[in-house]
Amino acid sequence: MTVVVGNDTAKTRRTLDVNGKKLAYYSIPAAQEAGFGDFSKLPASLKVVLENILRFEDGGFSVSTDDIKAFSEWGANGGKNPREIAYRPARVLMQDFTGVPAVVDLAAMRDGIKALGGDAKKINPLVPVDLVIDHSVMIDEFGNPRAFQMNVDREYERNMERYQFLKWGQTAFENFRVVPPGTGICHQVNVEYLAQTVWTDKDQNGVEVAYPDTLVGTDSHTTMVNGLAVLGWGVGGIEAEAAMLGQPISMLIPEVVGFKLTGAMVEGTTATDLVLKVVEMLRAHGVVGKFVEFYGDGLDRLPLADRSTIANMAPEYGATCGFFPIDDETLRYLKQTGRDEDRVALVEAYAKENGFWRDADYAPVYTSTLELDMGEIVPAISGPKRPQDYVALTASKSAFADEMENTFKREQGKEVAVKGEDYTMSSGKVVIASITSCTNTSNPYVMIGAGLVARKARELGLNRKPWVKTSLAPGSQVVTEYLEAAGLQEDLDAIGFNLVGYGCTTCIGNSGPIQQEISDAIAEGDLVATAVLSGNRNFEGRISPDVRANYLASPPLVVAYALAGDMNIDLTTEPLGTDKNGNDVYLKDIWPTNKEISDLVEKTVTREAFLSKYADVFKGDEKWQAVDVTESETYDWPTSSTYIQNPPYFQGMSKEKGTIANVTDAKVLAILGDMVTTDHISPAGGFAQSTPAGKYLTERQVSPREFNSYGSRRGNHQIMMRGTFANIRIKNEMLDGVEGGYTKGPDGAQAAIYDASMAYQEAGTPLVIFAGEQYGAGSSRDWAAKGTALLGVKAVIAESFERIHRSNLVGMGVVPFEFTGGDSRKSLGLTGDETVTILGLDSVSPLQELTANITYADGTTKDITVKCRIDTAPEIEYIENGGVLHYVLRNLAKA
Repeated sequence: MTVVVGNDTAKTRRTLDVNGKKLAYYSIPAAQEAGFGDFSKLPASLKVVLENILRFEDGGFSVSTDDIKAFSEWGANGGKNPREIAYRPARVLMQDFTGVPAVVDLAAMRDGIKALGGDAKKINPLVPVDLVIDHSVMIDEFGNPRAFQMNVDREYERNMERYQFLKWGQTAFENFRVVPPGTGICHQVNVEYLAQTVWTDKDQNGVEVAYPDTLVGTDSHTTMVNGLAVLGWGVGGIEAEAAMLGQPISMLIPEVVGFKLTGAMVEGTTATDLVLKVVEMLRAHGVVGKFVEFYGDGLDRLPLADRSTIANMAPEYGATCGFFPIDDETLRYLKQTGRDEDRVALVEAYAKENGFWRDADYAPVYTSTLELDMGEIVPAISGPKRPQDYVALTASKSAFADEMENTFKREQGKEVAVKGEDYTMSSGKVVIASITSCTNTSNPYVMIGAGLVARKARELGLNRKPWVKTSLAPGSQVVTEYLEAAGLQEDLDAIGFNLVGYGCTTCIGNSGPIQQEISDAIAEGDLVATAVLSGNRNFEGRISPDVRANYLASPPLVVAYALAGDMNIDLTTEPLGTDKNGNDVYLKDIWPTNKEISDLVEKTVTREAFLSKYADVFKGDEKWQAVDVTESETYDWPTSSTYIQNPPYFQGMSKEKGTIANVTDAKVLAILGDMVTTDHISPAGGFAQSTPAGKYLTERQVSPREFNSYGSRRGNHQIMMRGTFANIRIKNEMLDGVEGGYTKGPDGAQAAIYDASMAYQEAGTPLVIFAGEQYGAGSSRDWAAKGTALLGVKAVIAESFERIHRSNLVGMGVVPFEFTGGDSRKSLGLTGDETVTILGLDSVSPLQELTANITYADGTTKDITVKCRIDTAPEIEYIENGGVLHYVLRNLAKA
């Protein structure tokens, strides 16, 4: 490799010659030489943002020299300088659950701009957009060789309207590609194929420019690509749409928490065990709205697959990202996964010339630091309701007993007969064991490990317990390639872990139904059934309506729990079952050594496999190729569709913005507790016929078998409004002991939240929501904010917000407020019968404190101070326009 660095005319623009090819780039050392400040000790993650500022400052965008200098001040201030900046990612990644409503919005904006007298073609992505269809496959069939094909067939039956719409979008919009169903999970496809670590593109003069690969994605686990030194994070669909249309992301220069990894993983532990400990530590440290960057000599012994596992779960520890700098392991992975040799050479040259390279001397300034010796990691699980609820495997049995007593308040030992079967159900029985999700199925070490556990179990004559629904849903076809090459898929099949599809499945709530007789027994005994999955999310009501306790675990442990079939068994000391000769078999008897795993990984995970499986990644199978669409500039909305409807956001929109409306005499729609997730606010899974969404479909002659899921129907606002706050486990504190989406209607009687909100809107009554800490944690789904807005909610007042949901609320014109001075829903004695007024919004400034007047049912009043969480000046404009997309649409129409 030859590298030549030359000068260019711009203050920070230089030329890089890599193997004879000249590329321009924006040099951070040159910015330092030009007197902008000292950037030598900036973390690599923050240098990515600085480069973005340098590049767009030279491009004539609204970036000032003070913005550049602010990064030097960040280092001088010990890792703090919350200056507002405009950040422009290079590309956008989507999945179909969030991507369909985003494309619906773009189609509706084309109608909207035409109504305002503008050109529909102006509604077009300006940056590359990739949408991977991965959220739709559901596990209807499992545990047999037919499972994959039958689930795929059913997926197309259910989702043909959505797929036709996405294919229309691919023809109507430029810079928009669709990866068809059955290919893989978007984050794994991103890490294995789409991401380049250093991106290249031509500028307005036709000169090739190299710059860091960056993105935002409409899925919170977009952060997985941080393991490949690509800066990316999840945003709601509305924010992603704005980025597509050229709108910068307004953000504060973040704090960066350094997480030092030392030592090495010990025998018998996995990357999953490591990440669960990392999640626990970072949640305790507090990293919401911050970058986390991993450093230390432990990275020298941490494969990129393990890094991606840690980066993937950044939403679970609350950070914006979990970043790993470029080093030799980054280059090794890029080569192994089939990236072009010139690209790998460019990544190395660029990183070393521009200060992004991690070597033995890498020691940046961090806002704060933590340290973990990987040699102290032990096998672990996490649950039963939150990813940060870490449980060492040795304590799992006693921890579950404590949960039964304290959380679920149910007695252990109660048994219920299962009709037609020779076993009973009791609390703690594992009814779902699923190897699923981007977090772990992207990691060949844990997948090969799971296959070896299956092989050893099979050899001894062990099998899954008959009440366990088992499934294997890899994140890409490459996984199947190496499992088959190692001969391990046959062993997994033998104990029920047959391929069920390539997609998110159980992790997103598409676990499919369990056996009806088992479901009936669980309901009859009011039992706490459990699920064990190799995913990243275990929130209430997410995995299955039959399951109350959900545990995250490594793929090898998922196999072990399928064999044991019960959370009441201590896997470290008690037998999983008996062998062919009646001898007890323990976990240690079937657990592979690290050498066994690494030898098979080295032998079967090959560059050729990646090149082969990604050769025609956008082509799809015969089913996808047969999806027929009509090309047109605007979408012809089918009135009879129950999947795709023209949303009301832009209909009747004026050409001029307004002012932010004060909240006057608002009623309370819900009072919610701590850690209310976006799954609680806008569930993704199935729904019953008795729900408002079920009734809507039934009225349109859709049978319950064809309901599909909330996630699959996000292109229809009528369904999603009815599904907002409709999680079966959500608890509205206005009602005593009631679970599900209910509230008090205008007459004071209990009613579905949707029905009550419609009655309030008909009366012209605005609504507010009160909540506790970490409101909106979890997935990036924009429908948690869209549904809130469409229900007539004008303000949400919480103790604290998770980053993405706060941004989404602003993007939909809903004002977020935080309590101050120790006030909370509990200290104020709120019952839901109050009336709330907040004045001063018509002239509010970012982060301003305002007075909220609360009038209680008995006529007494109380004034409290609340902080308006409209954080930046652009966000003021968004709310004045009614939302970020309204703001973009008006500007494009005027242009």
